[in-house]
Amino acid sequence: MDVATRLDNLRERIATACQRVGRDPASVTLLAVSKGQPPAVIQSAARAGLTLFGENRVQEAKAKIGQCPGRLHWHLIGHLQTNKARDAVHFFDLIQSLDSLHVAQELEKWAARAAKTLPVLLEVNVAGEASKHGYAPADLLTALPAINALPHLAIHGLMTLAPWSPDPERARPVFRRLRALKGESEAILGAPLPHLSMGMSGDFETAIEEGATLIRIGTALFGERPTAPREPRPEPTPGPDG
Repeated sequence: MDVATRLDNLRERIATACQRVGRDPASVTLLAVSKGQPPAVIQSAARAGLTLFGENRVQEAKAKIGQCPGRLHWHLIGHLQTNKARDAVHFFDLIQSLDSLHVAQELEKWAARAAKTLPVLLEVNVAGEASKHGYAPADLLTALPAINALPHLAIHGLMTLAPWSPDPERARPVFRRLRALKGESEAILGAPLPHLSMGMSGDFETAIEEGATLIRIGTALFGERPTAPREPRPEPTPGPDG
C-alpha cells in the first residue's frame, strides 16, 4: 500500500472519529512522523498532499530538510538538548517537546538573535514514566509564567506521549488529563492555547475524541521504518512519534 492510499484511509478514520464527538475534521491536523524516512519518501508524501512533518532528531532533520520541497513545514517532536537549540530555531517552525526552563532560555537566546518568535508546545509526562521526558503535571503549571515571559517564545499548547498499549482505551485517561491541564494552563496564562498534540498510529482516534488538534502519525502512514545494520548501542529513550 502506498503513502497516498494510507493517507486516504487515515483521513477517513479521522473524519469518523470527529463525527463521533461532533468535531469538524478540519480541526485535526495530521503531522507525518518522518524520522528514519529518506527524502524520496517525504517527497512522495508531499505529492499526496501532506505539508507538515515531524522529526525526532535535529541532526537528521538538518541533513534532509534541504532535500525536500521548500513549502513543507517541520516540527521537532523529540527531546531537545541545549547544544542543538541554535539549529532547532533555524530548521523548525515549532518545537513540540519543550520540557525545561533551561532549554527554553537557550531557544530564547537563539530566537532573539534570529529576530523571530518561535512557537512551542510544552511536553507533559502525564503518566510519570521514567523512560520519557516532559514536565510532571504540577511542575508544568509552576513553570508556565517563566516560559511565558520569554519574549521570543510563544506557548501554543501542550504535548504528551501516552504509554504504549495494544488497547487504545488505556490511553484515554492520559489524553483527558492533558486536555484538563490545557484548561488549567489557559487560566494561568489568561489566554487560549490552540493545540493539544497527542495520539499516534495506535491511539489517534481516542486522542481525537479527547480533543487532540495535532496527531503524530508514522507507521500508519509510511509503514514500518527502514532499518540498517548498525553496531550495538544503548537503547535510546523512546520518542513521541507515531
